[in-house]
Amino acid sequence: MKRLILTRHAKSSWDDPTMSDHDRPLNERGKAAATDLGQWLASRGYVPQEVLCSDALRTRKTFSGIAPALPATPVLELKPALYHAGPDVMMAVLKHATADTVMMLGHNPGIAEFAHRLVAKTPMSGDFTRYPTGATLVVDFDIESWADLRFGQGITVDFIVPSEIAG
Repeated sequence: MKRLILTRHAKSSWDDPTMSDHDRPLNERGKAAATDLGQWLASRGYVPQEVLCSDALRTRKTFSGIAPALPATPVLELKPALYHAGPDVMMAVLKHATADTVMMLGHNPGIAEFAHRLVAKTPMSGDFTRYPTGATLVVDFDIESWADLRFGQGITVDFIVPSEIAG
């Protein structure tokens, strides 16, 4: 059995129009959402052993906000190929994962399509299709190795967006 925690980066800042897209940081709402996501993941036992993360600043900062709530520090691998990757690239990266529970952090529109193509049955959330910032899908696969992964095999365990956590 393998588990994927698929997270879109939290809300990023557009304060500096001269900044490259790759270097945009999180805004205050995004920082709070990342912290909330970490607490939500830890409280439910959704703890990654390995993290495959786009090398964009906003994905790295999202993980930095999540990590303090986790009971163990997972192996973090920055993957430049995940920056604005489509589903096929995301699948190729995931197939090289080595841990049983993997977190992948990426960007729309690719992550929304990837999530949709992974699962056999989509979650009953209107937010799933648009996969807003901070959206997180927890999905299980009945496979021995990530190399065996195919689209449409995923069993949805959970899905959340930060606005559903913040109270």
